[in-house]
Amino acid sequence: MPAIVVEGLTKRYGEFVALDQASFTVDEGAFFGCFGPNGAGKSTLLKMLTGQTPATNGTAEVLGLDPTKNAMEVKRRIGIVPEVESPPSYLTASEFLRFAGTLHEVRSLDGRIERWLTFFDLKGSEGTLCRDLSKGMRQKVMLAAAFIHEPKLLFLDEPFINLDPIYQRKLRDYLLELREDGRTVFLCSHVLDVAQRIVQEMIILDHGKVVLRDRVSNALVGGEDLETLFLRLVGGGNGLAP
Repeated sequence: MPAIVVEGLTKRYGEFVALDQASFTVDEGAFFGCFGPNGAGKSTLLKMLTGQTPATNGTAEVLGLDPTKNAMEVKRRIGIVPEVESPPSYLTASEFLRFAGTLHEVRSLDGRIERWLTFFDLKGSEGTLCRDLSKGMRQKVMLAAAFIHEPKLLFLDEPFINLDPIYQRKLRDYLLELREDGRTVFLCSHVLDVAQRIVQEMIILDHGKVVLRDRVSNALVGGEDLETLFLRLVGGGNGLAP
């Protein structure tokens, strides 16, 4: 059964077309990548799939549900790490994880909180207000909140941002464990060298259109890496800045 089905999905803001008739399927257990330059439509697509904004045209199903009509149920079943959102400034790291776990009705919540505070080396900072944490630590808190209920499907928008190389590696290894466990991950990232090591299937967006839909192993031929393929398809002038 597919985890995600997208058919002709389009999003317009007035005359501007942010996403233009995107169509693709993500199978359960797949590690799926969505790549593109800034403004290509990646975050818009993710917001539609997670019930944060309605489509102008087309359809989407996430775990068998319409994310617009069933936004709360979709959010209950998935984990989300948005690109720019931070944990609430007025909560401590521990309080935010408890809030996220309670919202998802996590059993043995104290143990889960302890696990993720330890995993992300947040012990000693769990009582610090999120507004006083560094950007990297706030990113770790957001990741921990997305993982705490062990969802079947994760949507990760630039999850490696603000993480140092040690925790980029640690996060990558954990995501590979999820892949081996059969869970589904939808990843948007500009960190292409890391993404290439973990993503199995992908789309590349440019100006709101899907310009490539393929398995990574099929798309990378003749020694070409993901960054070279990306630049060849969307043009080097767009750059790769996050």
